[in-house]
Amino acid sequence: MPKEFSAKLDARGLRVCIVASRYGRLVTDQLVAGAAQCLAQHGCADEDIRVFWVPGSFELPLVAKHKAAGGDYDLILALGSIVRGETSHADQVAREVSRGIAQVGWESGVPAIFGVITAETMEQALERSGVKGGGRGWEAAQAGIEMVHLLRAEDGRA
Repeated sequence: MPKEFSAKLDARGLRVCIVASRYGRLVTDQLVAGAAQCLAQHGCADEDIRVFWVPGSFELPLVAKHKAAGGDYDLILALGSIVRGETSHADQVAREVSRGIAQVGWESGVPAIFGVITAETMEQALERSGVKGGGRGWEAAQAGIEMVHLLRAEDGRA
């Protein structure tokens, strides 16, 4: 039987950087709140969480890259929303933001989680943000906690 690894949901001692978009703040505030609740529920102390507000979702990867490169964080959460308008602008922004956040993780080795909602309408974005509980912010934080522990598996830090 092969040796298997599954992540534990323990955020104690994790240093977490949340990079959040001010644009669409009605949605992003819910994402940040959901992420913070998930982190707290799993043992992360408030003093180990930092939130950096950027102008919009397009700016998320640059700040995420800068913070990951500094070596001060175990986990980067990129939170924002992109709502489709009447042009293809939302598709272009979403593509570049998702690519940029993925690249942060690949290059730095620090889990960089894409917690950006892409939606057709503001109503959809609000629904997915966690207005009624849970939401994408919570999911992003939970995925991030798991990724930290999976990357640490077998290196003595898990």
